[in-house]
Amino acid sequence: MGLYSRYILPRIVHLACSARPNRRQREKVVPLARGRVLEVGIGSGLNLPYYDPSGVTKIWGLDPSEEMAELARRAARTSPLELEFILSGCEEIPLDNESCDTVLITYTLCTIPDAVEALREMARVLRPGGRLLFCEHGAAPDPGVLRWQRRVNPVWRRLAGGCNLDRDIPDLLHRGGFEVRSLETMYLPGWRPVSFNYWGVAHRS
Repeated sequence: MGLYSRYILPRIVHLACSARPNRRQREKVVPLARGRVLEVGIGSGLNLPYYDPSGVTKIWGLDPSEEMAELARRAARTSPLELEFILSGCEEIPLDNESCDTVLITYTLCTIPDAVEALREMARVLRPGGRLLFCEHGAAPDPGVLRWQRRVNPVWRRLAGGCNLDRDIPDLLHRGGFEVRSLETMYLPGWRPVSFNYWGVAHRS
């Protein structure tokens, strides 16, 4: 791992994902988490302030980056939540079948190399009746914006730690074993190729 990926990129990602429009998106989704929660891609812990401690019994925070996990541990020092950090990718989640009440993903599917396999793992660990809460950026509905996303995606992916601009989030969820029960979309303020957001709730198919 190079110096850029190890020391610089985690802080760039933290700053970008903590922008006010992104924080407002987190406020819409994270408080819905209940019971035993698996947060896939906990990153630097930006979701921690938005959990409802009265409704959450435990959080497993999963992330493959030691550098991001260290930032999350610092954020967790003042949190009342019970947290256990898991340093792992999400194509093989080290939890038992049906062990989670909620799975939470925020701005995570864009960077997972095999997003469909990762979603199947999330479905495996989610109990029947449990919920997948998601907030992601992805493919825009406007043809002109989508063309730009596809044009710049190869360079963007290299500079942004594997982040893809043009993933079809509802299609990934469906292929990963989920049925989307509620879905909202909008452009956040900013450059349109990076700002089209999807958020909502899904259940195991």
